[in-house]
Amino acid sequence: MKSDTQAGRSTTANAGTQNPFGVMDVPDPNDAEVTQFAGRTTLEGSADDANAATWGTAGGTSQPCSIEGNWSSRWNGGADPTISGDSADKWKQGQGEVRTAEDRVYLYFEWNSGARKGLIDARREGPRRLVGKYVNLTSPAITRPWIGLIVDIRRIDGRFPEGRLDFRR
Repeated sequence: MKSDTQAGRSTTANAGTQNPFGVMDVPDPNDAEVTQFAGRTTLEGSADDANAATWGTAGGTSQPCSIEGNWSSRWNGGADPTISGDSADKWKQGQGEVRTAEDRVYLYFEWNSGARKGLIDARREGPRRLVGKYVNLTSPAITRPWIGLIVDIRRIDGRFPEGRLDFRR
C-alpha cells in the first residue's frame, strides 16, 4: 500500500501489539462467538460468488505465490453513519494489506477514502479457510466474527454475520 495508508500505524516495534501493523489488536479473536459463527457459516469460492468478478484496483507490492501484500477491500451488510446516503446493501470499497505470522493472517483495510480503518485477525484452518474476528479501528466497540476463504492469490472471500467483507487484487 502507498505510504499515506501507513499513516497512523507503526511499522516498527509494534508498541506492544501482536499484529504486524502496530495498531490495536483485535480483542479475543478466537472467542466463543467466533467459534459459533465459523461452525455454521461456509464460503464456497464459486465462480458465481459476489467476489468472483474482478473489481479490485490494488497495485504496488505483493509477493508472488503468496497472499501477503496489497489488496483492494470492500464490505456490505451495514450502513456506515459517516458516509452520506450509505445503506447496508451498498459496497464500501477501499485498500488493504495482508501480512502473515505463523498460523495467523492479518488483514488491515481502509474505506471512505482512508477515513475509516479495520483489522481482521484470523487463524488458518487448513490451507484455505480463515477464522477470526474484525475490529473497526475507528470505532473499536464494533467487532464481528469473520470467516474467509482463500480462493487463490488474487481473491479472498469473506463473511461476517451481517454481510460480506471481501478482498481482491
